[in-house]
Amino acid sequence: MTKDQTVLARCNLFGVFGAIPELLRIDDRARDLVKKHRISIGFLIKGGPTATLRFDKGEATLTEGCRGVTIKLYFSSAKKFNDMIDGNGMPIPISGFHRLGFLLKEFMQLTDILTAYLRPKEGALDDPEFLKKSTKLMLRVIAGAVVQIGNNDPVGKFSASNIVDGDILLKIGDIEEDGTAAAVNAKDHTLTLLGELPKTVFSEMQFADYETARALFDGKINAVAAVGTGRVRIKGMISQIDNVNRILDRVSIYLA
Repeated sequence: MTKDQTVLARCNLFGVFGAIPELLRIDDRARDLVKKHRISIGFLIKGGPTATLRFDKGEATLTEGCRGVTIKLYFSSAKKFNDMIDGNGMPIPISGFHRLGFLLKEFMQLTDILTAYLRPKEGALDDPEFLKKSTKLMLRVIAGAVVQIGNNDPVGKFSASNIVDGDILLKIGDIEEDGTAAAVNAKDHTLTLLGELPKTVFSEMQFADYETARALFDGKINAVAAVGTGRVRIKGMISQIDNVNRILDRVSIYLA
């Protein structure tokens, strides 16, 4: 299948880069790189999305739009941005030249750490702690990509058009112990990734543990079979989960 480069850019920007705030929360090396900095990077993609990644003393936020930034990076097309994500291109700085040292040093090191988690080397997932952190980040990437594909990809939009209003929770394990979760809101067939977990949800898809979630994310086990064995539990409005799963199939195509 030919990927829509603009949709892919949205998945990379709001899914992959959207995982950076979580990376800073779970990885000391990453947090130490930026803990002394208060700086913002704006991403301006011609014909595509814009976003601002702000760092503030060891924490980060990613928001849509590109205004009032320290460094502004311009990409002449969505493909150019996607090429950068794949390590095959460089952005064009159009402002903030005095802070390019941060971009070339700390930020590049930060993205190297993120890549190591999202594209682990052989054997890395044998370490339970690495597996947990890697899968936490993957859940955030996937949830962000679900929103972008559901709102912008033609096939994804069809699935989103069949999702009734309400919050959907994707959860790994027990949040009160050592689990994690991401929540997506559906309203008028438009999806939004929630910054905070809602107190109540319309539907929930729970993976028994990090090993199960990772096996599903990597396509090593079948979701239907996992439901049959109890490794995945579905609660609430089943039609919501059913249509989210259809969008998840598209995520695997875009972020393969």
